[in-house]
Amino acid sequence: MSESEIDAVVFDVLGTLVDEPAGVRAGMRALAPSLDAPGIERLLSLWQQHIEGEQRRVLDGARPYLASDALDREAARLVADAAGVDDPAAVAAMALSGRRLPPWPDTVAGLARLAERFPLIGLSNASRTALLGLNAHAGLRWHQALSAEDARTYKPDPAVYRLAVAVSGRPPERLLMVAAHAWDLRAAQSLGLRTAYVSRPVGDPPTSADRFDLYADDLADLADQLDKAGGLSR
Repeated sequence: MSESEIDAVVFDVLGTLVDEPAGVRAGMRALAPSLDAPGIERLLSLWQQHIEGEQRRVLDGARPYLASDALDREAARLVADAAGVDDPAAVAAMALSGRRLPPWPDTVAGLARLAERFPLIGLSNASRTALLGLNAHAGLRWHQALSAEDARTYKPDPAVYRLAVAVSGRPPERLLMVAAHAWDLRAAQSLGLRTAYVSRPVGDPPTSADRFDLYADDLADLADQLDKAGGLSR
């Protein structure tokens, strides 16, 4: 795939550009400083299962749409109850931990490099407000940041990916979707977007049946591959 085939690059955010579990763990340590590492991991699993489960319920039509902020507040309450914490201020702070996520070491430089030649679009299940906060905290550089809230659903609903297609003003096959989650790329691929898998410790790896356009170790590797294909500047 050459650079000339791409008009814009669309990035998943949570997990792909920021280390979501690390940020949530930090929130849990602040919530309950006496927790040991296994305790934090149990609570992290509880948090993740609630968020993922409720997003699935929204997608299945079993629950009306709620923005990610509301799901984070629910998850924070569950985590606090499990940790035996009954301080409303501490629970509220825990609910905001999803906006304080550290970028992966290659993220900021990789986005800056890619932004020299491509319009960059962030496409996240995070709400508009949460996306603003986490973009600022992690130092993410965008030309446009889009929230699934605008489609009132969650990825992998096709309506979310159509947001990026509409904003770009280009056909889907002229967009490159970048994610660390194979399920995310499959959904984008089904709409005709080009796809690039970036390996992350917290991602959803491809299966042997997946056929994505590019496979990269990190954003530097992704930029290198596009460079070789079409002269992406360093």
